[in-house]
Amino acid sequence: MGSLSGKHALVTGGGTGSGAQIALSLARNGAQVTIAGRRLEPLIETAAGQERIYPEQCDVTDEKSVQELFQTSEKARGPIDIVIANAGMAKSAPLHKTDFELWQSTLSVNLTGSFLVARAGLQTMLKIGWGRIIFLASTAGLKGYPYVTAYCAAKHGIVGLTRSLALETAKKGITVNAICPGFMETPMLNESIKTITDKTGLSESEARASLVSGNPQGRFIQPDEVASMIMYLCSEHASSINGQALSLSGGEV
Repeated sequence: MGSLSGKHALVTGGGTGSGAQIALSLARNGAQVTIAGRRLEPLIETAAGQERIYPEQCDVTDEKSVQELFQTSEKARGPIDIVIANAGMAKSAPLHKTDFELWQSTLSVNLTGSFLVARAGLQTMLKIGWGRIIFLASTAGLKGYPYVTAYCAAKHGIVGLTRSLALETAKKGITVNAICPGFMETPMLNESIKTITDKTGLSESEARASLVSGNPQGRFIQPDEVASMIMYLCSEHASSINGQALSLSGGEV
């Protein structure tokens, strides 16, 4: 796929789950990697023993915090060429029980956070004439699921953001894409399973089976599959892939 030596990548939500796996893959491919998140401890754990991974605390829903993240990271490690907007959250509730706080926080983390990070990254990419912006969306950005209306709305928003921004930057050496995994084996999945068991009385194995049933391959997506797709999208081989919402779902429609 080619080396990312000389590139500086930023991964939000980089301390756990898919974000941590993405950061490790980027570093193994030669990039300097800044990982960001609200909680510093998991960022430090992910960066421990890694020569090219650097933790930075940031709240992606706060415009000033995002600006400071980019300023600090670029001062320390040079221009950011690659932005992976991975930070996200998902809580379930039927719409009539979705209060404004849940609605607002879901959109703020998933959609507004992606907007703020992408906008900050563009400032440098437009100057250097090259860049990769990759959003972690979800199959929830391509279809509906019950009881996660706010999450689906946010992820659909990310797909729209991807398609529009890709057209703005198509002739500027920058590609913009979204990856849309199905249910993925991460701490967020464990939270979803716990919610199901708490609210329905199903066992953990029954809850897992109910979620995995939507994947025609009968399995959960693994974080390293997402990381591998990102490595390809960051390479020169993927220069023509732009404005796409790429489903990693075993054929779920």
